[in-house]
Amino acid sequence: MDFAYTVAGFAVGAIVGLTGVGGGSLMTPLLVLLFGIHPAVAVGTDLLYAAITKGGGTLAHGLKGSVDWQITRHLASGSIPAAIITLLALHHFAPGGIGGAASLIKVALGVALLLTAVAIICRARIQAYARRHFGDTPNPQRTARLTVLTGAILGVLVSISSVGAGALGVTALFFLYPAIPTLRIIGSDIAHAVPLTAVAGIGHWLLGSVDWSLLGSLIIGSLPGIWLGTHVSTRIPDRVLRPILSLMLVVVGVKLISS
Repeated sequence: MDFAYTVAGFAVGAIVGLTGVGGGSLMTPLLVLLFGIHPAVAVGTDLLYAAITKGGGTLAHGLKGSVDWQITRHLASGSIPAAIITLLALHHFAPGGIGGAASLIKVALGVALLLTAVAIICRARIQAYARRHFGDTPNPQRTARLTVLTGAILGVLVSISSVGAGALGVTALFFLYPAIPTLRIIGSDIAHAVPLTAVAGIGHWLLGSVDWSLLGSLIIGSLPGIWLGTHVSTRIPDRVLRPILSLMLVVVGVKLISS
């Protein structure tokens, strides 16, 4: 079974390398639906998995200068408190604590996957809409407040489902910062995902919903998978990859909501 987890980590890592999104969107439902992992454990383990794998991405983007640290700080100032409050609320008010919130996590995960699929398909349209209606230089104070609010929403969603820090975060930043280059948007979002998933993952660990053996098996597979996917991505058109990924997310999301 450990080898199967490693293969799953490799496959998801390759898809992340190919498309830039899909870590939490694919790994958590894969663990729940294919391997029968408890939803809370799947989410908690995947959060730490994301924090470790995206740490390398943050380092690479940081060395290239493609991270806007002010945007990252605004997002984190909303997301990290929201993540902590969400985990405490789940622990104290969900029947059976975090372990008893399986049905809530499944529904939240399914909704997050559907929103992620829409975000992937409509990313270009959202960016064009933002440019038309807000121009290339939106009000900085309003943008900062909306960025903090966006971070808070992501903090709640990621803490419950482990999904949203990638495609949803990038799409929101495209809308808020239409003049910033795509690479800088992606780098800033990845940098923000590291502290968010780390804090949420540690919270799940303290609540007893992290499987360390599973995490190690996933990491062993994901690192070479990400390396391979990144190199292959230059040969596969983005217009082919994104609709395929979106379709996968819709199917899995509907399955989780209806199960």
